[in-house]
Amino acid sequence: MKSIYVGNLASDASEDQLQTLFSEHGAVKRVVIVKDRFTGESRGFGFVDMENDGEAMNAIQAVNGKELNGRALKVNEARPQAAKPQGGRGGGRPRGGRGPRGGSGE
Repeated sequence: MKSIYVGNLASDASEDQLQTLFSEHGAVKRVVIVKDRFTGESRGFGFVDMENDGEAMNAIQAVNGKELNGRALKVNEARPQAAKPQGGRGGGRPRGGRGPRGGSGE
């Protein structure tokens, strides 16, 4: 299975439209348009998973630059997501020092 990145999506582009577009080139297993977790609006990109690597490569070449809802799509092989650093506190202020309650941190 090969995952394909699809960028420059119009805000009104749908997963069904991508399904139809890519299925012209082979069997599509899954389509996801990435949405903002707070607003639910499209972030302008998504992913299409195709079952056959050869069909996926053909689809990338055929669909890259094709217009959908007035925007030229940017299509390429999806890169694996970089591993996120492990840790329980994620961002924020370092321990110690004066905290939000005005304590000395000791």
